[in-house]
Amino acid sequence: MMRLLEYKSKEILVKNGIPIPSSVLVSDLSHASFPLPAVLKAQVPIGGRQKAGGVVEVQTRQEAEAHLQRLLSSEVRGHPVESVLIEERVETTREFYLGITVDTVAKKPIAIFSTEGGIEVEETSKKNPNAVLKRHFPASTGLPEFRAREMISQCGIRGRLLLRLSATLSRLTAIFTRYDATIAEINPLAQTADGKVIALDCHMELDDDALFRHATLASLSQKSKQQKGHSEKGDFEKKAAEIDRLDQRGVAGRLIAFDGDLGLIIGGGGASLTAFDAVLRHEGRPANYCEIGGNPSVLKTKELTKLILSKPGVEKLAVIMNIVSNTRVDLMARGVIKGILESGRVPSETLAVFRIPGAWEEEGFKILRKYGVEYCDRTVSIDEAARIAVEKTRGNL
Repeated sequence: MMRLLEYKSKEILVKNGIPIPSSVLVSDLSHASFPLPAVLKAQVPIGGRQKAGGVVEVQTRQEAEAHLQRLLSSEVRGHPVESVLIEERVETTREFYLGITVDTVAKKPIAIFSTEGGIEVEETSKKNPNAVLKRHFPASTGLPEFRAREMISQCGIRGRLLLRLSATLSRLTAIFTRYDATIAEINPLAQTADGKVIALDCHMELDDDALFRHATLASLSQKSKQQKGHSEKGDFEKKAAEIDRLDQRGVAGRLIAFDGDLGLIIGGGGASLTAFDAVLRHEGRPANYCEIGGNPSVLKTKELTKLILSKPGVEKLAVIMNIVSNTRVDLMARGVIKGILESGRVPSETLAVFRIPGAWEEEGFKILRKYGVEYCDRTVSIDEAARIAVEKTRGNL
């Protein structure tokens, strides 16, 4: 997936009638003017910027220049800051969350609305499920405004605010469809003192396989040094894609980075999503999501293993796949073990779980036994394998 930086996502919002604060994008200290008071936002393709010090409120130009200098010479969660969005600070009276993503079970887009926006919206959905509404909609038509009004009115919102929120949600669903997005969210969407709504932050990810339909958007990265490369994948994802191109055999390198300590090599049809969800269900912290399958070469599996283990904070590795017929277990085992050894680690201490039953499994299990690695056969479910991985990462097993 291609994650757009905030300023590019907001360009799309403005083009589609969703208001944003006045702002200026800077990549050095020479810019003549910018709004004050302001919010300085490091433009990096990852979430959690505020907690990592990448979002700062300032009152004066002197204060802004000091923080700007710091941000432009720093990294935020492993991503170098090449530009900063200086945005007018908006006084708000209330904040909402609007999000569109794909329900992989229903195989439909789903609109999400919450009366409690902000950086802790995920916790809100756990603590107060009634504050979060969800509704599927056809990808071909989006969510009409009257349907959005029906949805949002369930929260007791009425009058002009209901009209403004429903119009914004409907437009966001249209953006999601038009740009082949996998995620489009505004968090928070703020209500101002005069009753208007304005998008304070936006996160969009586009489907790589549909980028050929968005040449204009892709060309934005070539217009200036300020924009160069900002919508591209992070270094971790780029290196994974390079690994996948090492040879034509199988898939090993479609990765999305997360801020966790358990590295994942997962796949086998829909088993990658099943395994990832199972790790989350058991309160694990994935370092990545990936897809692997189609009998990748030992080289590709080895390099993928080394890449995941090179990610800061990764303590353990879980290898979980469905029962495979088109992937050789012994080649997977050999690649993973070689990757661990070349990373300077001990296989028995690094592999939290290895669960790949199927073709050539006995040969694969022999390799694992040689290095003292415990493995799971087909009698152990994907969910149980995920639980074991999480417990071992915590040191409970």
